[in-house]
Amino acid sequence: MNQFITKALLLGVFALAPSLLIGQEASIANTFIASLTDTQKETAVFNFKAEDRDDWHFLPWSSYKRQGISLKKLNAAQKELVHQLLQSSLSDTGYQQTTEIIALENVLAASSGDPVYRDPEQYYIAIYGDPAKEDVWMWSFEGHHVALQFTTVDNKVSYTPRFFGSNPGRILEGERKGFSPLINEEDMGLQLIHMLNAAQQKVAIVSDKTYNDIISFNSPVAEKPAVEGLMVQDMTEPQKKLLMDIIYEYASTIPADQAMQRMGNIRKEEFEDLRFAWAGATELGKAHYYRIQGATFMIEFDNSQNNANHIHTVWRDFDGDFGRDILKEHYKSHSH
Repeated sequence: MNQFITKALLLGVFALAPSLLIGQEASIANTFIASLTDTQKETAVFNFKAEDRDDWHFLPWSSYKRQGISLKKLNAAQKELVHQLLQSSLSDTGYQQTTEIIALENVLAASSGDPVYRDPEQYYIAIYGDPAKEDVWMWSFEGHHVALQFTTVDNKVSYTPRFFGSNPGRILEGERKGFSPLINEEDMGLQLIHMLNAAQQKVAIVSDKTYNDIISFNSPVAEKPAVEGLMVQDMTEPQKKLLMDIIYEYASTIPADQAMQRMGNIRKEEFEDLRFAWAGATELGKAHYYRIQGATFMIEFDNSQNNANHIHTVWRDFDGDFGRDILKEHYKSHSH
């Protein structure tokens, strides 16, 4: 059995067909909208063509003003609907990572003594368009270290940009010492760079210093970085397998059918052109960064801040963030 399908089955996320998942997502969104007061709707629901639909960030709530309504302004039933929407739109893995990252706000509140700035209820949901009447709509969920965008066009969904971060990168003391919601993304990257021989590392390591953050940051459109790093065609078979396992670690946050389709497309259409680029140190506890770049997408991982214990990760689609590619096809065949 295909290794990626096997992993998905183990995760238990092959429950519904794509069209059913999309229908379920729209149904929950409609129920959520119906639960809002008129005042709440003014804050949470927007026209799909709103100019700031692609405005996003991963900073704490008071450092960057979000569109949408915060969990803090919702009642218990409405909060439950937001969680149902997240569970419908993500895999079990993706939902778990989301809730674990949000829970780290409590850790930061305890360590900083500032529960107002580090508030796990300051995460915002915004809906663009009308999922009850329109076949084109989007919803977003954002706050500190979580930025999720789901754009539905007909029976297709765009899941990017998709950002997850972790501060601390790993909890350093107490009962949960060593815990990180992004531990696999870091450990597998370190495993791959150490799997490379000296000649391969010379090509893969493009800088002795990191960039201090993901280079795409919160740009509405992800620009293609310089073509650099080690090409997959210059890797051994075990190295290639690990590279694809890393990509799947990121892809597995979305529903399994979508993850399988994306992995299949990468393997079929751009596998030989994939590149792995590294910057900074090659050991845990020192600042490091890596990027996996293909023709259509890139994955970035950075752990540079807070003494290399503060992780940022992102998946960007060069033409498909916020559903731009599927929207383009939609508008070609539909008059609006």
